Amino acid sequence: MASSKDYIAKIGTKNREELIALWNTRDSTTIKNDWDQGKLLEYTLLRAFELEGANIRWPYDVRINKTLMEQIDGSIQFEHFYVLVECKDKQYAVNIEPFAKMRNQLMRRPSAVIGCIFSTSGFSEPALVLSQFSAPQTILLWNGDEFEYCLENGCFIDGLKKKFKKATEEFVFNYNIVPDNQVAALSKD
Repeated sequence: MASSKDYIAKIGTKNREELIALWNTRDSTTIKNDWDQGKLLEYTLLRAFELEGANIRWPYDVRINKTLMEQIDGSIQFEHFYVLVECKDKQYAVNIEPFAKMRNQLMRRPSAVIGCIFSTSGFSEPALVLSQFSAPQTILLWNGDEFEYCLENGCFIDGLKKKFKKATEEFVFNYNIVPDNQVAALSKD
């Protein structure tokens, strides 16, 4: 099992085109041997935000008196936004567990911190319903099409702003930022 330093060394100098190429080969044997389950999503996402000018913190543990309390998949800071990240790269729709975990993490932090859960396989119906009832915490849900769209177009920060605006104005925490004409193109790939 590789360490966080190993993953940072593998991805920390890649530009957006190299990130896209790496992500597009994620199913290859070489990539599967070099990256533990879920780590490629975590590190690609954080590097993509970093390339757009965000300050990031790579995945880290939170300990109190040497006791592991939390494992955070990373954090992102830009402008007035501070975001905790949870990533799920699974073959099935993500259920409510990561949502509940994120909600508890946010309850221990200043109220301005928001959460983002990225799932390459989307979310179950219970998770989508529960996302509407996260107040006072804000948890924004991102599906695989959104991740790939933002990676391809270098627009994670703009996407997060759109999602936050929709959550603020219309109480929609799973707003899909992929333009309608792009959804069909993504599903053809």
